Amino acid sequence: MRPVTKLTAVDADLDQAVQAADAAALAAGVSVRELSDLADLAEVVRLYATIWGRTDNPPMSLELLRAFTKAGNYVGGAFDGDRLVGACVGFFHAPTEDALHSHIAGVAPDVVGRHVGFALKLHQRAWAMLRGVGEIAWTFDPLVSRNAYFNIVKLAARPVEYLPNFYGAMLDTINGEDDSDRLLVRWRLRDPEVVAACAGHVHGSQYDEEVAAGAVVALGVGADGGPQAGRLDGRVLLVGVPPDIAALRAADLDLARRWRAAVREAVTALVADGARVTGFDRAGWYVMRRDS
Repeated sequence: MRPVTKLTAVDADLDQAVQAADAAALAAGVSVRELSDLADLAEVVRLYATIWGRTDNPPMSLELLRAFTKAGNYVGGAFDGDRLVGACVGFFHAPTEDALHSHIAGVAPDVVGRHVGFALKLHQRAWAMLRGVGEIAWTFDPLVSRNAYFNIVKLAARPVEYLPNFYGAMLDTINGEDDSDRLLVRWRLRDPEVVAACAGHVHGSQYDEEVAAGAVVALGVGADGGPQAGRLDGRVLLVGVPPDIAALRAADLDLARRWRAAVREAVTALVADGARVTGFDRAGWYVMRRDS
């Protein structure tokens, strides 16, 4: 359980990753470290149970976390003083893939907005690079606008695959009764855009600028607040998502499900036709581009 700064940096990129991780933790007012003791792992279980509202069936068990750490996988925690306020868990891909899969990450509700999640991801990045790993992959719900911005813009991870109902029914306070569609992203740890993002230099997309440059709306917002199909024939396309899908699920599950189906249909159709997600406007728009 030692901080990233105590590990040996072997090249300039690695040294930069370590410094970026330490700077992010300092800015968030937390200390981030690798976890392996049973007491710390039990705190991770309790934190996740609280975040996901699953006290009887938490998203991670103590036994599994213990096995992960024994096998050399990643469990990291962010502490505000002695209190665990965030945690991230990842396990390795097949040996030939040179990648870590970041399975689950979460922060306590009362520290949202302090960039604790950013500090955790940068610690995980430095940890992986210290072990010779070049890439981290994970999934997120494409309807959660703030997570799309965090992953695509703040971290410069790149979506590579749309996964319909990936986990099946989850039935927790975050996912509710909705399908568990996910976007798989890959974070290429030494990519110049990732290096810049980890240093705080972000380049988000802007809806107005994209439209002025010729982008078309593939999925917009109708007068009733629901999804409205647009055009799929542009080179640059904008796919909208609701501003707060969690609130929408609680208020109108049928409308939330309409959004799920519409985003799934639009994105999968565009990907099948050669488009890829290249950016996100934090107002709630995916930017997709065809290469030709």
